[in-house]
Amino acid sequence: MKFEGRKYVILSIFILIGILYAFKLFYMQVIDDTWKLRAQKIAEKRREITPPRAIVFDRDGKKVVSNKTYYNLMMVEKNIDHLDTLAFSKLIGWTVQEVKDRFIAIVKGEGTYYNRHSGKTTSNYQKRRAYPFIKELSAEEISRIAPHLENFKGFYEEVSSMRHYPYANGANILGYLSEVTQPEIDNDKFYKPGGRIGRSGIERYYESQFRGEKGVKYIVTSAMNNTIGSFEDGKYDTIAKQSPPIQLGLDVLLQSYGEKLLKNKKGCIVAIEPNSGEILAMVSSPNYDPNLLVGNRKIRKNYPGLLKNKDKPLFPRPLASEYMPGSTFKLIQSLIGMQEGVITKNSGFPCNKSMVGCHDHPSARNVAEAVKMSCNPYYYAVVRRIIEQGKKSSSFKDAEIGLNVWAKYMRSFGLGKRLNADITGIRSGLIPDSKYYDKWYGHNKWKFSTIRSISIGQGEVQLTPLQLANVAAIIANRGWYYTPHFVKSIGDQGPLERFTVKHKTMVDPVHFTSVIEGMKSVVHDQGGTARKAYIDGITVCGKTGTVENYIGKIKQPNHSAFIAFAPMNNPKISISVFIENAGGGGGTWAAPIASLMIEHYLTGEVKSIEKEKRILDARLPISK
Repeated sequence: MKFEGRKYVILSIFILIGILYAFKLFYMQVIDDTWKLRAQKIAEKRREITPPRAIVFDRDGKKVVSNKTYYNLMMVEKNIDHLDTLAFSKLIGWTVQEVKDRFIAIVKGEGTYYNRHSGKTTSNYQKRRAYPFIKELSAEEISRIAPHLENFKGFYEEVSSMRHYPYANGANILGYLSEVTQPEIDNDKFYKPGGRIGRSGIERYYESQFRGEKGVKYIVTSAMNNTIGSFEDGKYDTIAKQSPPIQLGLDVLLQSYGEKLLKNKKGCIVAIEPNSGEILAMVSSPNYDPNLLVGNRKIRKNYPGLLKNKDKPLFPRPLASEYMPGSTFKLIQSLIGMQEGVITKNSGFPCNKSMVGCHDHPSARNVAEAVKMSCNPYYYAVVRRIIEQGKKSSSFKDAEIGLNVWAKYMRSFGLGKRLNADITGIRSGLIPDSKYYDKWYGHNKWKFSTIRSISIGQGEVQLTPLQLANVAAIIANRGWYYTPHFVKSIGDQGPLERFTVKHKTMVDPVHFTSVIEGMKSVVHDQGGTARKAYIDGITVCGKTGTVENYIGKIKQPNHSAFIAFAPMNNPKISISVFIENAGGGGGTWAAPIASLMIEHYLTGEVKSIEKEKRILDARLPISK
């Protein structure tokens, strides 16, 4: 009886185990779909589909960045059968040795794997896997190769895409792409070896918006690694999503014209729409065709030359060059002086050249005349009153208080700090305060006479051309600005939220009237310093700057600077122009260039033919 009882117990256990296994198999195969994927792990492959990057349009709907079809010549070594290396090398235009070296490079490029348990190192290269033998072939190049690939088993063509720039302009704005590095792959699962990422410009700044969302396709393969079909009829596949189109505030025709004007010159132009903060053009000269840095082949060929070029075409001058602003700075000095109450719009000062050098002109009787004639002694007197207000008996302590007040005003104009625009490479310039001079001279060991050069935009003051264009926009708006930016809208979402925030300066709108009247006189009245900026039928308000330039203690040709906005009563464009080593004043070169840009933008054409020809023919600096 004991034996019979044990028999039934053992039989019951086996039956129970069988039921449990059957239920588990049923659950894995019918109820829980994830087990199907695990069961297919060897026989199925997960292929990620990368969408094309977002298309970019200018403010008028002109396509400025698109995607162009390219091709990769792929290889699977296991499928290669008795390769005729000589015939293959002739087909692709390589030498036999280059073909052999490429096979070796592909294997080495995959790296090795160290097994810590066995202590053996093996190659990651797999003969069954497809690898690109030649990347980035154009349609013309692949058309010569593809018809003959049937003679070379194991090789096939694969469609790819890369950036294309229909207009060969705006390279420093748009930026370029290059292959991702291993640390970038490790930090972001979106990227895989061979993928591309934005390296500069808006391609870098808006990388996450440009790249879109990856899709996934599961395929089933045979033991020979041949594709059999989609797994579960595509049930688990996801569609790659291209990012919506991106529209810029950029006017690509204005950008193109600006680059044309600055040919054979060193310098930059920045144009902004005052009522939106949208950047209309940002020219850095010398520049380059952005198509030169499309794909690894062109980057390897062209980047070293661009990098070594002594004129620095890769350097974004409008964003990163920090120049003394010269007399363009006098506009802000006028505004601070009136806001502080140390002068009124009708305050006059004699043109006393014993205080600071100046050109010949009558003494300014008010702010508007001071702006028009750009009188240095006038602004020496104004800034001295701002900094020395008699709040302390000690002139050193009094200057410390006054300079810090002055610096606070300047920062409300976006100076001495980075403008938070939507591009990389922006520098902050320099607005010195008491801490800055304490480091140089020591605490309570400096006063206005020590730092007086800041009153006329020389000395330690440094601004970027982007900041100068924004100053022009602030004056055009009578005291406020939106942070300058390139992207007008991502799809239909509009710009980033921070570009819709209005920033107000510390100066009341009422004080801008006399400064603007003076800026009008600079261009339109006899004795104004920028008569070459005159445009028939358009009221231009501007201010010249002649910037002293030294290398060490050796005097170099002056820089030519000019800022402006137009029209006077309904401003649609503000602009800064900076021409390095031009040798003339702001009215000689920078002012006429600015006027040509304004005329082109506001009227769609340029009627000032002689002015245009003079600028186009000029090579600056002029060879001696």
